[in-house]
Amino acid sequence: METKLLAAKIHNLRFWVTECDPMQLKVRFQNYLEKVDFVILNCSDHHFPVQGYTALWMLAESHLAIHTFPDKGYTYVELSSCNQGKSEHFKKLVEESDLQVNWNGEGVEICKPENN
Repeated sequence: METKLLAAKIHNLRFWVTECDPMQLKVRFQNYLEKVDFVILNCSDHHFPVQGYTALWMLAESHLAIHTFPDKGYTYVELSSCNQGKSEHFKKLVEESDLQVNWNGEGVEICKPENN
């Protein structure tokens, strides 16, 4: 097996959507991950007793997390990935969807240590 060294940088995509239904969110974002060919290692979710929902997909490329705030009518979504192409493709799927999206930042942001 060939070893691939990666730069210490993460492509981060953060946004809010107005969809708060846990099942709709889980199915939709699972489908996006699969369409982009992210390698899904695990998925875990939690329904909070009073209200709210969190889901986390552990990816070979990093992770996707969603957190609902149903009392406010919003869900926060954050994708972190070491693969810029997959991150950009994921963003395009979100943009082309029927979701009402409020982007945080300028799209896919590159996060890296100062001396990298």
